[in-house]
Amino acid sequence: MISSDQRADLKRRLRGRQRVFGGWTSIGHAQITEALVRSGVDFMGIDIEHSTISLEQSQRIIAASQAAGAACLPRIASHNEEAVKRLLDSGADGIIAPMVSTPDEAESLVAWCRYPPAGRRSFGVARAQGYGLDFDDYVAAWNDTAVLIIQIESLQGVDNIDAMLAHEAVDGVMVGPYDLSGSLGVPGQLDHPSVKEAAGKVIAACERAGRGCGTHVVDTTEANMEAAFAAGYTFMALSSDVFLLGGWASEMRGVIDKVRTDG
Repeated sequence: MISSDQRADLKRRLRGRQRVFGGWTSIGHAQITEALVRSGVDFMGIDIEHSTISLEQSQRIIAASQAAGAACLPRIASHNEEAVKRLLDSGADGIIAPMVSTPDEAESLVAWCRYPPAGRRSFGVARAQGYGLDFDDYVAAWNDTAVLIIQIESLQGVDNIDAMLAHEAVDGVMVGPYDLSGSLGVPGQLDHPSVKEAAGKVIAACERAGRGCGTHVVDTTEANMEAAFAAGYTFMALSSDVFLLGGWASEMRGVIDKVRTDG
């Protein structure tokens, strides 16, 4: 586990609109996370939404990330109170929630993440609470340190962004450009003017509200990262284990084809 002070520091940096970097894993093995967090990222995102990663695998990934001093923020598969509860009890430092489009959805996520009276997360004894040994300290600090990032991936979400940022427990917003492009009728056209305009509205809203605004940078060159910051983003998820392996496979395919032909 990382300390509540470390978790609170991540929360402050997101809200202070400082530069924050995250790793991203879609493969359910803790050794991959152990390698990725050696990069110096501030948090590790677990892509449960678009993978086969199980709850048991998630707990191992959470532990591996925290052992290296990085917070862990699983991206849940759907808006599901039980899933949120079990991930938080596994020791996650908060969650990333996809497809958040309305103030009611944001309010539910806040409630699921926070203990009463601020929310309705149930009190359990598991890894997060040190199996009971850290229960009092964990519970006392949790509501003030838990991290909640919502993803805006639809035109409805863009239209409702100011209302959703009115929930003081929302620490940051990630723009999901692929789903957003689909919502705008131009699927996969990430550079389409309507997609850029919609993303710009989210960026501006986060700046007004004093919250972090993030994106996913797949090709993690220094130039691409600086371009994202210049566009107004303040935090980013950097590539992923799948993208890194896929890039290697693509490069090797060309090398193998050439060597095979030369032979």
